[in-house]
Amino acid sequence: KKINATLCCQLLQLTSKDTKMKMFAVFSLMLLANVSGLSISPLESSVERRAFVSKSAGLVATGFLSLPNIANADIDTAGYEDGPRGLKYKVIKPPTDPDSPSPQRAQKVKAKYTLWLKGFPDVNPNAKKVDSSKGPFGEKPFEFIAGVGQVIKGWDLTVLDMKVGEERRIIVPSDLGYGARGAGGAIPGGSTLYFHLELVELGQMSQLGPEQLKWLEDNPL
Repeated sequence: KKINATLCCQLLQLTSKDTKMKMFAVFSLMLLANVSGLSISPLESSVERRAFVSKSAGLVATGFLSLPNIANADIDTAGYEDGPRGLKYKVIKPPTDPDSPSPQRAQKVKAKYTLWLKGFPDVNPNAKKVDSSKGPFGEKPFEFIAGVGQVIKGWDLTVLDMKVGEERRIIVPSDLGYGARGAGGAIPGGSTLYFHLELVELGQMSQLGPEQLKWLEDNPL
């Protein structure tokens, strides 16, 4: 079987020339091959960028640029806990089993989500819904590999701290989201992101070779 490398690059949004991003691309492609038993076909010439929030499938590789948090100053964060690196979160629903494990890095997970800009709608009437795993024909959880940079840094940091059944509201500063570039035209650069996030399922651990293990060691969250 073959997987088209153009599709892989679409999923990775591989637009950066940064060496670290190239290393991440190599890691991700090798991981896909290890997990799926697939070989990589030659890269085609045209690659379209796809944002995670607009397609529920894109994986971020834009280089996490540090920007000042421009939106938290006028948002009521009472009742929110301080997460790592400026994240704010509030547990809306506890996990199904408090003693169940949290995901590990390189483990498949499924999550449901809704994303807003400018705050949460019950707090700010000007909040703008940007994307959701719930569509007109039902809800389809988004599947990804946790802790390896396939999603925005704010998601990786949050999901690895959650358990199945748990729901959180999270406020993600721009440097843990889409940075200065924004995403897909729908998310301006420097935007703070407001997610309702539910961890639905833990899947299999990826089968990692020495190269992937070394990459995880060299690239802590």
